[in-house]
Amino acid sequence: MENNFLSKPKFLNCNGQLMNLSTPRIMGILNVTPDSFYDGNRYFSETKIRERVEAMISEGADIIDIGAMSSRPKAEMLDETTEWERLQKVLPFIKSYVPQICFSLDSFRAAIAKRAVEEYGIGMINDISAGEMDAEMFETVAKLNVPYVIMHMQGTPQTMQENPEYKSVTQDIVRYFAKKTAELKRIGVNDIIIDPGFGFGKTLAHNYQLMTELDDFKVFELPLLVGVSRKSMIFKLLNITPDEALTGTIALNTAALLKGANILRVHDVKEAVQVVRIVKGIKA
Repeated sequence: MENNFLSKPKFLNCNGQLMNLSTPRIMGILNVTPDSFYDGNRYFSETKIRERVEAMISEGADIIDIGAMSSRPKAEMLDETTEWERLQKVLPFIKSYVPQICFSLDSFRAAIAKRAVEEYGIGMINDISAGEMDAEMFETVAKLNVPYVIMHMQGTPQTMQENPEYKSVTQDIVRYFAKKTAELKRIGVNDIIIDPGFGFGKTLAHNYQLMTELDDFKVFELPLLVGVSRKSMIFKLLNITPDEALTGTIALNTAALLKGANILRVHDVKEAVQVVRIVKGIKA
């Protein structure tokens, strides 16, 4: 059967376990921070965090992405010590789940990434800055030999929504990833995942153009991660709140899969798993 999601079969090596991406995978979001745009303060106690991890596993998550610092527009920039202290609420107990599930760390700091991988078995690094906010990150990931998500962001979380501009949003990001992936491959990073960064330094129009042209990223023949879960491109368009944005999230996740996404980063794991099954049925 033709592989509809990638032109070549692809695998990710997470903690020695090969993850076949011929079927799209679900990355569940675990924010251990009180100020995320959607689920801030919902999973900020150790009991709630454990319950959330177990719920996502039972609902079918393939990856759980742990973040200790909000990246919403104008979010506070935490110092490294505070970020690590927050991660201590979850990192010690996840070791019992490795390698049952792949845990990803959402951080742009190389030192945090190094400790999380070496001390707690984190199997993937998800960097919203693609190495822009810590010059040591690329070399660190190369030495750690873990899959690495590079996301496009214009500016920083503090500045990214201050009048973002592009000549052509999709082609500008394609050129950005061409440079980044070449640099990573040169230093021996083998498992690279690209994330166009919906909502990060993009207007509403940019986001929807990017979704329309998402299949342009197939040129890289690399796994494509899409994170649109309950984001402003949904709730601002529909004039609703993030709590009301599940239906819009499902619609955009379906569009992303039909355009070639391989990993969906989501708050609502069960619904995303169902979307994957339906899209697979359409493409069978």
